[in-house]
Parts: sequence; C-alpha cells; structure tokens
Amino acid sequence: MPTDAPDPFYPFYYLSNFERALAWIAERYDDLLSDGEQAFLAAFLHDGTRLPKASRALLVRMLMRKGTLFRTGRLAYAEIGCPVRAAAPLAALGWVDADAGVSLDELFALATRPELQRAFAAAPAFKGLRKAEWLEALRDADAAHAQPKRYREWDTATDEAALRVLVAPVCERFRLMFFGNLHQDWSEFVLADLGVFQYERVAFESSSRAFQQREDVDCYLALHACREALELAGNEALDPLLAAVDSIDTRHNAWLALRRAKLLFAIGHHAERRHDWDTALRVYERCAWPGARHRRMRVLERAGSDDAALGLALQAAAAPESEEEQQRVARIVPRLQRRLGLAAQKAVGARAAQRGMLELARPLVPVAVEYAVRDHLSTEDAPVHYVENALINSLFGLLCWEPVFAAVPGAFFHPFQRGPADLHAPDFRARRAARFDACLAQLESGAYRTTILRHFDTKAGLQSPFVFWGMLTRELLTLALDCLPAAHLKLWFERLLVDVRANRSGLPDLIRFWPHERRYELIEVKGPGDRLQDNQIRWLAYCVQHDMPVRVLDVRWKESMLAGESDAEAA
Repeated sequence: MPTDAPDPFYPFYYLSNFERALAWIAERYDDLLSDGEQAFLAAFLHDGTRLPKASRALLVRMLMRKGTLFRTGRLAYAEIGCPVRAAAPLAALGWVDADAGVSLDELFALATRPELQRAFAAAPAFKGLRKAEWLEALRDADAAHAQPKRYREWDTATDEAALRVLVAPVCERFRLMFFGNLHQDWSEFVLADLGVFQYERVAFESSSRAFQQREDVDCYLALHACREALELAGNEALDPLLAAVDSIDTRHNAWLALRRAKLLFAIGHHAERRHDWDTALRVYERCAWPGARHRRMRVLERAGSDDAALGLALQAAAAPESEEEQQRVARIVPRLQRRLGLAAQKAVGARAAQRGMLELARPLVPVAVEYAVRDHLSTEDAPVHYVENALINSLFGLLCWEPVFAAVPGAFFHPFQRGPADLHAPDFRARRAARFDACLAQLESGAYRTTILRHFDTKAGLQSPFVFWGMLTRELLTLALDCLPAAHLKLWFERLLVDVRANRSGLPDLIRFWPHERRYELIEVKGPGDRLQDNQIRWLAYCVQHDMPVRVLDVRWKESMLAGESDAEAA
C-alpha cells in the first residue's frame, strides 16, 4: 500500500483512499475473491478511464454514509455534480438502482415531517401523533401503502429519485477484509491523513492477512449477523439463534473461535437477564470464553441447584483459570457451604493494603474526588499525580514497543491497527517470548531508562494499546524513572503479560513521588459510598504481596469546614 497519503484537501481524497484500500485487497486477497468481486475490482480500479470519476466518487460517498438508500436531493457534492447523471454508469453496471422502489418504512426514514404531511395530505388525521405512531396508522389505514413506490410517486411535488446501492454487501465484505473487523470504517483514512490518528508502521509480510481462506470471511460475517440478531432478540426464543451459531464452524481458525466463544458468552448473559436458567446453562457449558465457568456457578445458585454449584466451584478452586476466577470462587464457596449446612471453608485472605481516612472540605466547584485528594496531598517536595491505569501501562508500552508491534503472523494486516489483533489471546506473550524477555532484561541492566525515553521521543503520538499520550509528560516520565525501582517495574510488567485483558485496569488512582529520596507511594482513592472493585483488590493484593508502598484512602467530606481550611490526614 502506498505510504504517501493523498492530500485530504483534494476534493476526491475519499475516492483515492477507497482505491488504495481496494488495491490492497486485490494484491493480498486475490485467491479469496469470487468472480463477481474480481469483476468489481477490475471495473473500479483498472477500467477507471471508462467509469467516470464522478460516478466512482458518488458510489464511495454513499458507501461512507449510513444505509443503502439515498435521495438524489440529499447527494449534493460540488466535486460530483448532478447525482442522477453520476449514477447512470453505476446503474448500467448493476451496482446501483437509480430509481429504486421505496417502502413506506423507508419513506419515513428518508422524508422530513413536512414532506410527509404533503405526501399524505389526504390520509387520516395525523396531528398529535409521533412519527412512529403515524407510520403505524398509515400501515393499518390502507393496504396500498404496503407496496413500494418510486420516491416521486410517494411525493408528487418533487422529481427526486431514490438511489439504492446494490453492491453494498460486496463493499462491506471488502471493508471487513481490509480492516479485519467491522467497527472500523473508511473514515480511518481521513483521520490518518489529517493527523488525528497516527499509527505505527509495521513491516509485515504481504502474506500477513486477517483471513486465510474465503470461509473465514463467511464465518466472521455469520458471527456478526448473529451478534446483531442478539441485540434485537428481546424476549424471543434463543434456540434459533443458538442453532445459527452452532452452524458456524470456526475450528480451523483460533481467532474466529474466540469471537464465537465471546458471542456465546453474550447469549448466555442475555438468557441470564431473562431468568432463562436452562438456556444460560446450556450456553455456558459449551462456552470457552473466560468467566463462563463462574457464570455457570451463579446460574446454578440462582436456579436453586446449590449442590451442583458447589461442586463446580470446588473444581474451579482446585484449578482456577485466572486470578479473577480464584477471587470469585473464594467468595462463592463459603456462601454455598453455609446454605447447604456444611462447615464453611474459610478463605485464606491476602494481606490487606493499609487503609486510612481523609477528611476534606467539600469543594465549592464540583470536582472528582481523586483530583481533590491529589491537590490536597501534593507539595513541592512530594508531588502527587492522578495516573490510575495510565502510568504503569505507558511505561510498559514504551519499554516493550518492539515486541508489541512485532510482525508475527496474524497480528497485523492493515496500516490502521492500534495494536496487535492477538493482544488478548492466551499465547500473546508466548509468541513473542524472546522479544519480551530481551526488553524485561533491560530492567536488570539499567538500559530500560534509555529505551523508554527514546520511544517517548520517537513514537510520540502513535496509537498504542498501552501508551496514554494524553496523560504522559516528560516531567511525569522523569519522576517515574527516578523514583520507581526497576524491580517493581518488572513485577508490574510481568503481571500485565500474564493476562493483558484483565490486568490493564484496576491500578491505583494516584502516585506520590519523593524525588530527593527516589521513592514513591501508590494511593487508591474511594469517595463516600464507593467501594473497591475486584480488579482493584487484586492489584492492591499484588502490590502488598511484593512489599510495594500502596494504601487506600477513604474520603469523607467535612460539611462544616470552609473551602481553603487545612485538613488533617488520618494516619
């Protein structure tokens, strides 16, 4: 793919970007394309001299907008000119219906209320009705409204037509093949060209791609359709949706198998919310997504099957899948044992972090409690920064930039990735073991400081799954490198790599530095009524286990104090 991005101020910049993406697909996915898809690429890219630029631009403009149906009067682009004229060559190729039939529901989506009032002036009274109620009334009033009509037949006062993009499914497939997902769209090009987002350039092989066979694309689209069906499921039976998921074979692709497991977990959770315990259990029993076993325990408990729930919990206690499950099982086992009249197994608790109370005057201007504590504690000799998850993640991301962005197979396959596609995969570290080991070894040799500062300068602003550029400053970075022991950094980084998905969050809110003494303290802040979350408890326990300076401060507002008065910090 060309590295020289088109000028975003060039009128047809979006067309150039789309053509770049199609060229990328043609180069890397030629063996996965159908005859029809090959023909589309040939007509759009190679026969561009015969397909007018205005026609190609109009198609891209419509593809970048929501939906597939557009009024010609709403397609006013100076560089394209008349949309009817531009649409004619597209219609000749069968890519667009240049005078599409419009259903009643589609009409209500396309037209404004005054336009609808004009079109249905002779219809039953509509005053006082909301648009949805009005639509329902028209459906019931006249069966003729059920038949699609051309737009100008609905509204005889206009000569507008409706254009329907017929190649939208093909182009949606291309978008998926290019990005490897459906949450990114063609605007990524524009944002990159304007410098809003900047991405690391990964030197991956041309053979590196999201999908290895055509069936992979089909599987992804089928899973996506099931996800959309779940969002609309409401109280409908879930068996048809489960049957559709069961028909999707992902055994040949570990990445897609994870997506399928995540979808099953979501279906199980939906069944739980509906108190459909049987369905939830059936789904969770065959779901490999992290946390599914714990959900099974909870469903069995809520369904009154305490014996089964306890048996499963004891299995999990003997071989927990993660710290998160271990923590949850430690709570559920004693509860179930008491309910069954058994001697409750007392969990062996980790050493708790020091906890203190801080009374503050309620700020005159509302402010987050973390900021209030930061400002109260911070002094010139011991500055306090609000960092939460940002600082430790950023230090890790800067030190380990190379392994995170290593071009291992299946990790990077287009230029707009914030991080590797396998970031949350169980083998994320294992596939880059030598690279991570080399980075972490710098914490022993002392070379880590140079690496972190170099990446802070050379990678500034590039998207990363770990580095929080908006928070990170050279002052904060320097304080951190001066005051955080390399041994503590290594322990934090090792824990991050054990479970990236779970451990990137839950870190304490504040950090206080004593630069002259080269030491620090982590502080978790809890306002009135707030409590520690599970991931925060796990991080606090880890820090205490390794004798790191960490504590929890519970904040209480002193209503009687005036803003600006001194406060006493509890020991």
